[in-house]
Amino acid sequence: MAQLRKTKNFAPNNCPVTHCMNKIGGKWKPVILYQIRKDRNRFTAILKSIPDISKQMLVNQLRELEEDDVIERTVFAEVPPRVEYTISKYGQTLLPIIDSMSVWGLKDMKKNKMPVHCGKGD
Repeated sequence: MAQLRKTKNFAPNNCPVTHCMNKIGGKWKPVILYQIRKDRNRFTAILKSIPDISKQMLVNQLRELEEDDVIERTVFAEVPPRVEYTISKYGQTLLPIIDSMSVWGLKDMKKNKMPVHCGKGD
C-alpha cells in the first residue's frame, strides 16, 4: 500500500521555495543526494554513511526521490540482486543547491569549531 506524502502538494501561495522544499526538503533527502553524488550509490553504502537514518526511512526517502524523478534506480539481474541509485538528469539540476548548502554548512561549522564529517571519506 502506497504511503501518502504530507508535503507533496503543499504549496501555499504557489511559492517556488516551498515547491523546491517539497522535492528535496526534510532531514534526509539533501544528505541522501549528497551521498549518492559521492558515489555511495548502493542502499547499504548510503545506510552506512548516514548512521542515524533507519532502513525504513531510507527506503521511503529513496522511493520519494525516485517518484519525483530526482534519482534513478537500476536493478542488476545478479544473484544476489544489486540495486544502484544515480542522480537523474533532472536531479542534476538540483546539485548547485546541494553544493551551496555544503559550502555554507562547512563555513558555519568551521566558524563554530564543529568537527566536519559526512560519511566515510569526507
